[in-house]
Amino acid sequence: MAKYGLIGRNIGYSFSKTFFSIKFEKENRQDTYHNFDIESLEQFPEILAKHDDLKGLNVTIPYKESIIPKLDRLHKDASEIGAVNTIKISRKGKLIGYNTDHYGFAKALANLLPLKDKTALILGTGGASKAIAFVLEAMDFDYHFVSRTEAEQTLTYDALNRQCIQSHFLIVNCTPLGTFPDVHEFPNIPYQFLTSDHVLFDLIYNPRETEFMKRGFAKGARVSNGLKMLEHQAKKAWSIWKS
Repeated sequence: MAKYGLIGRNIGYSFSKTFFSIKFEKENRQDTYHNFDIESLEQFPEILAKHDDLKGLNVTIPYKESIIPKLDRLHKDASEIGAVNTIKISRKGKLIGYNTDHYGFAKALANLLPLKDKTALILGTGGASKAIAFVLEAMDFDYHFVSRTEAEQTLTYDALNRQCIQSHFLIVNCTPLGTFPDVHEFPNIPYQFLTSDHVLFDLIYNPRETEFMKRGFAKGARVSNGLKMLEHQAKKAWSIWKS
């Protein structure tokens, strides 16, 4: 019997525990999956000490980047992306960081292609957005990050005018805006400029239909939540833990 879990803050919304618990039950495994909801990464060593039978962890908001210095080694993709969402704990207790978000996003995005043009806006600049950029870079997309604060190669929300929206056909929400229980929140983009040529991809999966998605759908855009991405990245995480 092995133990796995999720590290994050305010993670009651997460479906990861449900996903793995169902998987373990279907496969008659005695393994367990736990939510480790912590206010600070200073509590991370306590979790490792208390649960010495841990074999693997998932990592979510807001620790995908800040967890890196606490790991012993990074897989090449995680190092290049600069964010970790999966940790394998070796037999010798070494913590190895991986990123399976990019795999999950690529698999989920494939069902929404082709687009009118390979142009994208990535809403948010956290750890998840880096995995999205990694995929879009590999697929030769022209993309920009969007943030509330101005930075190099990053647009502000105020800069999203008609021309900008109508020349970027994929818009990916990597912010937590709209996550349960705050389901009425949404990224502040000019939805009135969306068209049927657009695809809105929300990494959020709880609720299944976010306000971001609803507003895009109302303008004829194709929309997707992050559930398929979650499933694909979770399966990839499992294959890493068992390798």
